[in-house]
Amino acid sequence: DLELHLQRCQQLSVTVLTDHQDLSNTELKTITSSTAPQQYRIRAKLRTYKPQKLHQSVKLHCSKCNSLQEVPDRDDFDFILHGSARTAPNPELHNTSWYESVTWTTQEQKQREIVIHFVKHDEMLQHPEDTLIMIEGGTLKEIWKLTKRFKCVIPVRSTVDDLELLDLSAPFLLKGNVKYYGCKQCSTPKPVKNLNSIAAEQQPSWEPTEIAQVLGIELLQYVFIMKFTLVDETGSLNAYLFDY
Repeated sequence: DLELHLQRCQQLSVTVLTDHQDLSNTELKTITSSTAPQQYRIRAKLRTYKPQKLHQSVKLHCSKCNSLQEVPDRDDFDFILHGSARTAPNPELHNTSWYESVTWTTQEQKQREIVIHFVKHDEMLQHPEDTLIMIEGGTLKEIWKLTKRFKCVIPVRSTVDDLELLDLSAPFLLKGNVKYYGCKQCSTPKPVKNLNSIAAEQQPSWEPTEIAQVLGIELLQYVFIMKFTLVDETGSLNAYLFDY
């Protein structure tokens, strides 16, 4: 299990330096029998590395519970969007004091009702590049089109008395070509109306960290992870790369 490997690595690893000419080379068998923390300079060959495909090295990490998870794929997000589209938009939640709502029906055979809620600032709509929007009933393709025009997009669905985020298996926020995810274990989603506090700021920035905070989301960070097996004539050593 990669997570257990990383935790063990953080507890027991040594710092391996690839430069620093003032240090002499140390055999791997000496390193593996030493206690941490130490600094060594090694000369070794790379025997194997994992994962074999570079995109598989990108994971999602929660700094609060230290968990790691795979980045959900396109099909997972699409499935959640289709499921949320079965919930009909609640007209009573349209056109509030802090967002303006627009509804239209698709022309395809199985008609869908899509609602976009444009968050206002000082009771006025902003330029698209400065605007956060919330969308109900949209497909993945439609959402990606909107991310090219608007600053931030949040997929939502209606409840009896408020809009709410989708399942946290889906991104809670899209900004440009980046999808932002929340930790299921550490997040306590709050009502979407809490976004009004950002809209009321003098110059709303709609930064993902601030949005996550007011929505009760523990933001997951993209991390890059690889495992290298290094060898010399005395033994082998597993080295782990973990970086944001």
